[in-house]
Amino acid sequence: MQLTIEKMIYGGDGLARLPADQQGRGKAVFVPFVLPGEQIEATLRNDKRGFAQGKMEKLLVASGQRVEARCPYFQRCGGCQYQHTSYEHQLQIKAEILKENLRRVGKIELAAELHIHPSPPWNYRNRTRLRVRTNLAFALGYYKFASHELLPVEECPISSPAINRAIVKLWELGRAGRVPGEVEEIELFADAEDAQLLAEVYCVGADAPRMEKFLAELQSSIPEISGAVAFRAIKKTAFADEMKLLTSAGSGSLTYRTVGNAFQVSAGAFFQVNRYLADELVPLVTDGRSGKLALDLYAGVGLFSSHLARSFTQVIAVEASPISHADLRYNSPLNVKAVRSTTEQYLTKTQSTRPDYVVVDPPRSGLGEKIVRQLAELSAPQIAYVSCDPATLARDLSVLLASGYRIEQAHFVDLFPQTFHLESVFHLSR
Repeated sequence: MQLTIEKMIYGGDGLARLPADQQGRGKAVFVPFVLPGEQIEATLRNDKRGFAQGKMEKLLVASGQRVEARCPYFQRCGGCQYQHTSYEHQLQIKAEILKENLRRVGKIELAAELHIHPSPPWNYRNRTRLRVRTNLAFALGYYKFASHELLPVEECPISSPAINRAIVKLWELGRAGRVPGEVEEIELFADAEDAQLLAEVYCVGADAPRMEKFLAELQSSIPEISGAVAFRAIKKTAFADEMKLLTSAGSGSLTYRTVGNAFQVSAGAFFQVNRYLADELVPLVTDGRSGKLALDLYAGVGLFSSHLARSFTQVIAVEASPISHADLRYNSPLNVKAVRSTTEQYLTKTQSTRPDYVVVDPPRSGLGEKIVRQLAELSAPQIAYVSCDPATLARDLSVLLASGYRIEQAHFVDLFPQTFHLESVFHLSR
């Protein structure tokens, strides 16, 4: 059937509608790899009562913003959604999606100007995780689009040059039969200068001596790898998912330098993935804020709290992951107290605390109703909400605004070019 794409939605699909039925608007159809205004021939799949998914079979009328994708794996790989349009258009699409989610989910009409912070559109990722197949023919790559089937890839244009050089070497090792069959995934993390790599190897059923040999081979074959760590098994705890260290070679961490700070980032710890925008993101969150006490919730290795320590008498940084918390303690200056706890547990115990400033940087699931209400009860005069999901952001903001906060500043920070993911920073005050 023929469809006209109305707009893009969060997740990377374009929205079209079937002809209206007797009850009014036609059923929504979500189609990947299209652009607003395009006319296509499509087939329907996964046709449900309220919506359907479509696949473009033929492009009838193309958008003037459509470009040739740079990556040879685009549309087959599940990693990128927007390589078929210009980067400037990607920014426009994401900014509108952010505003629409605020309106639709949170019933929030953004009055403040939305400041847009672009990134270099290629080679920006400092962290890349690859699936490994060793049975039959060796393969290294990502999942195929909308599946859990491996797509072999030999380059990744959104990953850093050092990571791409390492991917070439990993293929050489694999083709030579030198990657153990127990290896399931390999993650590569590059420092700020893209000069050193930390390799994380995730395996099943491997013994330490066998993996020690492989880690040593990684280091000798890929000179940029300053350290390699093998993990076996993952278990859930009250704090977070924990990985069991099997063995390591060289350093188990990298030093990641930002303007004014250097951070120890260990294998398994969280750190921002865009190697260009860390120095822009941090000032957006921390500059111009001062007082006696700041809370940094979901603190990671201390990216924000180390900067807040310069303008606050004390900073309390809360992190649940044991690996990230260990780095947080190492990275923290004397006036930062590193607390290992979930945010909910911490706020439940410390409702008497009255901070001057609170930073929250939750995972994609957002804060959730209980934590939002706990946060509102703290009555901090200023809050910075760093979000990687516009829908959960809108949900959480609606509760905070109802409790008396107002949006002071709004920023869209494009940490993830070529993909549907978007980061935002909202400053709230009361």
